[in-house]
Amino acid sequence: MTAPGRAQAMLAARAKASQGKRQRALDAVQALEAAGTPVTATAVAAAAQVSVWLTYADGVRDHVEAAQRRQAKHQPGPGPVAPARRGAPVTQASLRTDLAIARDEIRRLRAEHDKLRSRLRLQLGAEIEGPDRAALIARVADIEAAARELAAERDARAAEASHAHRQIRELQDDLTAARESLRRAIRQANR
Repeated sequence: MTAPGRAQAMLAARAKASQGKRQRALDAVQALEAAGTPVTATAVAAAAQVSVWLTYADGVRDHVEAAQRRQAKHQPGPGPVAPARRGAPVTQASLRTDLAIARDEIRRLRAEHDKLRSRLRLQLGAEIEGPDRAALIARVADIEAAARELAAERDARAAEASHAHRQIRELQDDLTAARESLRRAIRQANR
């Protein structure tokens, strides 16, 4: 798959995942409203298992606000808000603590998000800049062909060298025989 094809596939997968999260958020709004549970951005995010910021996105926020308006019409005035775990009224100190905890969590999640985004950027860059598999296969085939040509040339040179060595031996034998013949002829002429 080419780099543009991979990018298109990743974009399509990301769009599908985003649409699924939005649908889960809308389903959570309906479920909370049907159960009579107060519809808040945090409650919707928890029920849908999505980020709170998604509940403020266009298309989802409208449904959350509409559900809140419908609930406000059917319920009497606001009373003290009690946390589900203890039943005690919420105090300013507890709200400040919750806010500080939420801010720390947001800071941690942003740092993690930045880290993951950086890793993804590096990975995508490596895929885009990396050599194409087909190009690598073609390059390997070219190198193997060159290696075969060099091996054939080496074998031809070895055969030529062997032939040259035989000729040298024959010429050395001829030279030795000629010298011996010349010595005999000189000896015969000197006698």
